[in-house]
Amino acid sequence: MRKKISAVIVGCSLACVSVLSTAGTASSHGYADAPTSRQEFCANGTVPDCGEIQWEPQSVEGPKGFPDAGPSDGTLCAGGNSRFAELDDPRGGAWPATSLTAGQDYTFRWRLTARHATTDFRYYITNDSYDPTQPLTRSELEPEPFLTVPYDGRVPESAIVEHQGTIPAGKSGRQLILAVWTIADTGNAFYACSDVQF
Repeated sequence: MRKKISAVIVGCSLACVSVLSTAGTASSHGYADAPTSRQEFCANGTVPDCGEIQWEPQSVEGPKGFPDAGPSDGTLCAGGNSRFAELDDPRGGAWPATSLTAGQDYTFRWRLTARHATTDFRYYITNDSYDPTQPLTRSELEPEPFLTVPYDGRVPESAIVEHQGTIPAGKSGRQLILAVWTIADTGNAFYACSDVQF
């Protein structure tokens, strides 16, 4: 009887350690919230049926090196992470969109739940070939970011990071902004797609 009880206690202890160590790995990093990203809309309940991302908006992490490397086309909004594939679903072009004016100054914002040594933050916007009813591809983005904020390996000073930039002129209709936070000391970056309406 004692052996059975000991085995149960050991088994429960191992299970608890396993659960705690797994929970630690999902402890987060960051997401864009201005303009509001798809993962934030899922996390705050504005958009339903989002799967796991509703609990982990900060975890859209994938390989860095975008646009030459990184996630494959069609998986950019989820950072190539199949756990968050709902972010790549265009939902018929019906994601909520932030209203913007082309050529205006704008404050872009990230909310960080863990700060990392950073290479840079880059912001890309879609081009005239963008189809909001299809998953995002590189060919639908302007070839260069319209805003790059270098960090040169520094760690952001606070949990709220803001970048001043100018929305590209000449944009109209429904577009998408892809924000990429590249980490300096790992092989990964964080990705966030924000639907916008001009």
